Amino acid sequence: MASQKSRKMLYIVATPIGNLNDITFRAVEVLKNVDVVLCEDTRETLKLLNHLGIKKRLVSYYRDNERVRLKEAISMLGEGKEIALVCDRGTPGISDPAYLLVREALKKGISVIPVPGPSALVASLSVCGLPADRVCFCGFLPRKEGKKRKFLESLKERDETVVFYESVHRVNETLEIMNEIFPEREMTICRELTKKFEEIRTGTVRKIFLEYRERDIKGEFVVVVKGADKS
Repeated sequence: MASQKSRKMLYIVATPIGNLNDITFRAVEVLKNVDVVLCEDTRETLKLLNHLGIKKRLVSYYRDNERVRLKEAISMLGEGKEIALVCDRGTPGISDPAYLLVREALKKGISVIPVPGPSALVASLSVCGLPADRVCFCGFLPRKEGKKRKFLESLKERDETVVFYESVHRVNETLEIMNEIFPEREMTICRELTKKFEEIRTGTVRKIFLEYRERDIKGEFVVVVKGADKS
């Protein structure tokens, strides 16, 4: 790793989505040896590095400053520095910035190395009890109700399992729209995966909509919906 400066390495490092014990041995080793860690929120990454007993130079890299930081990162890589890119939780590039930097690094002949690990997408599919051989991942849905409704309508006829992320501030609205479009569709909703108050609920869209409507809910959500039955 850090001893091979001439190789110009960019590591894409997955970090825990909640439980800090989910960090991989390899991720710890990479974070110990790189010169710089690019991170979505320096405060969040500092908590992880303090937990691991690692001191490292942190540079913020998030959607609003991505293009500026990209140039800085490519420059550092060109100087022979090794960089790890992390996001607050999970795997960079899965609804978090990464692809622009990865693409530019590849153009420049820089080695891009995946350091796989936690992902809310994969974790939810592993426990949803729904087919996962063909999956449509939608990231975060549109915020505005009209665009969200149009998008969910477009999913009505898809026969693969659909997965998306949702905010606590919008999850009830989303479930309400889903209940209007495909109320009897099977689904799983995962809240606070790997954290203290982890919750996984399965049932029809209508069942889960009615249940959540009556609750004061908090946390981060992954929604998994069964595809349309084409038989």
